[in-house]
Amino acid sequence: MIHALNVHKSYQLGERSVQALRGVSLDIDAPGFYAIMGASGSGKSTLLHLLAAMDTPDQGTITIDGQDLASLSEHQLTLFRRKRVGVVFQQFNLIPTLSARENAELPGLLAGRNPAELRARSIELLSALGVLQRADHRPDALSGGEQQRVAIARALLFRPALVLADEPTGALDSASAEALWTLLAEVASAQRTTVVMVTHEPAAAVHCQRVYVMRDGTLIANFETEALDARGVAARYQQLVG
Repeated sequence: MIHALNVHKSYQLGERSVQALRGVSLDIDAPGFYAIMGASGSGKSTLLHLLAAMDTPDQGTITIDGQDLASLSEHQLTLFRRKRVGVVFQQFNLIPTLSARENAELPGLLAGRNPAELRARSIELLSALGVLQRADHRPDALSGGEQQRVAIARALLFRPALVLADEPTGALDSASAEALWTLLAEVASAQRTTVVMVTHEPAAAVHCQRVYVMRDGTLIANFETEALDARGVAARYQQLVG
């Protein structure tokens, strides 16, 4: 599913070059719920953006679902992002003038898909995510947790093999965050989807089956969370990062 080999990425800040990634290699072969965990500045969000084909590495290769991203043109990358990778951000990024259902259907409308098929799919997703009763409401009438569920429905519209979530609960209260982490785990299991979540929170990572730990632009270790609670995840993480 995900194969990244010796990935490097630098950014220019004024006259200073910042190395965000320093030779990261990552292999995830099976569907499931995975976390990339690290402190601010560790490179975890940069890696997620590269996996989502939203940016390109300076060096190294990234293959997603059998597709070498470097072999795709800009147009092909746009189609790849739209159809094969779903992305959920911390900010919900919903269109304020559209209903929840219309927001969920938006990528399909932009792709010229059949409106009747899109409606059936959005209703299916909103129902599965527990917000069907809010389908005709605009974002300002929804709670934060409901808006994030609509954003997840939008990300799942094309049945992507990979869903990437960048600190998806950062704008939610603790109860809504806990519910969303549980929901993402259920999505990975029920739909046989690979869900990769960037986080710095042990309470989030404990819902994942494996945690990949980043520090200073490198992937330093990974561990399974089976039999661990949030405190156990925190202790294991601290042991690895020193």
